[in-house]
Parts: sequence; structure tokens; C-alpha cells
Amino acid sequence: MSNSPKILLVKLSSLGDVLHNLPIVWDLRARLPDAQIDWVVEEGYVHLLEPLLTRDGFRGIDRIIPFSLRRWKKNLFGLAIWKEFFAFRKSLQFTTYDVLIETQGLLKSAIVCSLAKKSSNALVVGLANATEFSGYEPLARFFYNQSVQVPRQCHAADRSRWVMCSALHWPLIGRGDTPQFYPTNFVQGISNSTIEGMKAPYILCFHSTAREAKRWSNENWVALGKDLSARGYQVVFPWGNATEKSVSQLLASQIPGALVPPAFSIEEAFIVIAGATLTVGVDTGLTHLAAVLDKPTVEIYCDSPRWKTEGYWSKRIANVGDIQDPPSVQEVLDVSLKLLK
Repeated sequence: MSNSPKILLVKLSSLGDVLHNLPIVWDLRARLPDAQIDWVVEEGYVHLLEPLLTRDGFRGIDRIIPFSLRRWKKNLFGLAIWKEFFAFRKSLQFTTYDVLIETQGLLKSAIVCSLAKKSSNALVVGLANATEFSGYEPLARFFYNQSVQVPRQCHAADRSRWVMCSALHWPLIGRGDTPQFYPTNFVQGISNSTIEGMKAPYILCFHSTAREAKRWSNENWVALGKDLSARGYQVVFPWGNATEKSVSQLLASQIPGALVPPAFSIEEAFIVIAGATLTVGVDTGLTHLAAVLDKPTVEIYCDSPRWKTEGYWSKRIANVGDIQDPPSVQEVLDVSLKLLK
């Protein structure tokens, strides 16, 4: 392989999965500075990748290729949808790739690899096996020419590194090489503006997640919120849909000075999180965004394994609880106060 290969990363979704795949961009760029690195991602998560675009002397991702399957599936027989699909395929096939790295192990991701234009000896690399508590579709293996066996218990960021290193025949990059996510200049330059109603110092509480069992109880959130409010912090309960909003309103109604903010986009989430004194949240994408931005973050695990997504790269991140072992209010409060010092 040349010193300037054309590399395609395929990690379509979801928010947390995309974030935990970011370190391999830095790993690739450090070892192959002249490579072309492109990434296919669901259109809703493009903003997560934009800070890593190559520009102004920074080398990161050269091209982001938006994929819109989630939206397309709602109207598969619409003419406009098929026009968009063919436009996507044309964009994907604009470059002839030498290495394709698919770290999700899903059929839809593997099919994207099959649609890409490849050099004669291209490597198409993906997962050979499932990891515990993660989605995996064995049929995806038929679209690879190299399948990588990974440990059944493997952190999401470590798993991506494992697949990448195997693909390129590199020694495994371990945790001693601390994963990087976003450029320091980008993180330091995030706007200090806030969403309507937020007043510093405020603490974000991400109580919602896609799976109900991963939630911390409402009673716990209220008890934590009351204590933090009494210490002079505004407690903020964001939401993403009508059901989550109603829960946020219920929680906020029981905590003095608490706020339910307007809905905000992923772009605005960077600003909201950067301005927070602390983020406390369950195992969900926006909590992980706070962690990868290296902001003071408490990650609460209730019904998912901590080893899978815990923020291990910074002392500004506290991980509490574990699968079927949610933390107590006192435990969360203790680590929160430690980070607030």
C-alpha cells in the first residue's frame, strides 16, 4: 500500500457510535499524513464530523459523504428519494478507495461498502463477530474481504482501533495512546452563548435515552437536582421529543429554579454543553458528547455495561453504576461535587 492511500470510513450512526469512532481519524492521520480520509455518515450526524474537516492547515477528514437511509425508508417509492440515492451513489463513487473500514458490523453499513468504487486490491474490512450488548448482523461479513475478530467485551472506541489496526497490519493502539476526538482549537473556540433561559452556573441533566431500562429513576433526578439547586446551580433538563419533554417538565417542576430549555440541534448541543459547569447523564449520545469534549461529566450506567462506552480518557469524567446496578443519589452527588471543585 502507498503512503497516500484513499481510505473510506463507514460508521453511519448513532450519535455515540459516531463519536467513539472519531479517534481512528487521528490515528490514521498520525501514521498516514498524506492519506485521503473520507467518511460516510447518516445526514443527521454530519455536524459531529464537521469540526474534523481538513482546512486552514488542519488535516482530518477530507470529505464527509451524507447518507440518508433513515429518511429514505419513510418513502421508498418516492421518485425524489431515488434521485437522492443515485446522487449519493455518484458521490460515493467519485473516489476509488484502497481501504474501506466498516466498524459497525451492520448489513446497511456493509452494503455501503459494496457500493463504493474500489481499487483492484482494495481492502474491505469489518467485524468478524459481535461484541456483547451491541448490534451485529453476521451477513455483513459477506461484503468484506477481511473480517476482524475482536474481544467480546470491547469498548466502542477500542473496537474501532482494533479493526483499523488489523486492516493496516499495525500493532494494536492501546489506551496508553490516549484517544483524541476534537481539535483543541475547536473545543476552546466554541461560542459562549447560551440557549434561552439558561443562567450560569448551570448543570445539564440528560435523563432520557432510547431504552427505558437505561434511565435513572425520576425520584433520583429530583433528589439530585434539589441538592444541586440548593448549592446555587441552575439544573437544566433537555429533551428530544414530546415524551421526553413531559418528563423534563415533571422533574423541573419539583426543583427550585430548574429549567426545561427549548429544543436544540446537535450544532447547538456543542454550545450548550461547552457552557455547562457540569453534565450529568445516562448512557446516551449527548452525555458522551460532553465526555469527548473533555468537559466535567458524570456518566450514569443503569442497564448497560460501563466497559462498553465509559469515558476513560480524562480525569474530568466520572463513570458510576453498571449493568443492572444503578448508582445511588449519594454516589452521583459525591462524584459531581468532586468535579465541581
